[in-house]
Amino acid sequence: MVGAGAGADEPRLPRPKRRRRRRNPNAERNPATAKYWRGRYRLFSRYDAGIRMDEEGWFSVTPEPIAAAAHAARAPPLAVVVDAFAGVGGNAIQFAARGCYVVAVEIDPRKVKYARHNAKIYGVEDRIDFVIGDFFRLAPSLKGDVVFLSPPWGGPSYREIQNFTLDMLKPKDGFSVFQAAQKITPNVIMFLPRNVDINQVEELSWLSSPPLSFEIEENHVQNHVKGITAYFGDIASQSSGLSNEFSYILMRSLQN
Repeated sequence: MVGAGAGADEPRLPRPKRRRRRRNPNAERNPATAKYWRGRYRLFSRYDAGIRMDEEGWFSVTPEPIAAAAHAARAPPLAVVVDAFAGVGGNAIQFAARGCYVVAVEIDPRKVKYARHNAKIYGVEDRIDFVIGDFFRLAPSLKGDVVFLSPPWGGPSYREIQNFTLDMLKPKDGFSVFQAAQKITPNVIMFLPRNVDINQVEELSWLSSPPLSFEIEENHVQNHVKGITAYFGDIASQSSGLSNEFSYILMRSLQN
């Protein structure tokens, strides 16, 4: 006899668990990183998959749209890219996703641990060789087709400076950083603060003889200027010379 209680003895199926988004309460509550946490998906679109960052990583990682659509898009697939200051892996991941092989140099072992973990989330860890060490000491022995430079800007306080000069970069001035990269290849991508002295950036091209081709662009995310990128060598020459959603060309000089 089938009655109202017929289903009482039937096994109950477990309710599907609601997938909770992973949160980083420390970053969310820390006044120094809270504003960056609100923009976490602009830093890593796969943040909820378990992206890891230290406090410095929150304000130093390149926003993903810029790392992918501006920086990585310039590198030829299969190129060897040396990421000189890899941090928690934002740029290295996008170069690898582009199809490049990346040598990611970072002096902080904890950042390397996070970068390797983050690369696994994006499925590109097999295309990145993480190296713990000082770029300036390693540069003479490194080989690559492109060098990507995003040296520390000195923390969020850089915004308070009206004219950010290359000597304010850390751990060495921008001219020294650029010259170290030149020991590897003339093809250099350099990501700098939005208030950097553009005339000084142009001067970097004169450190080579003959002078390098260069292009300087302003990088945007959601109509906000996030930084300046300078391209030197063939990387600049290969550009279409056109602005796009994330980049606005400020200056361009091509050498024969």
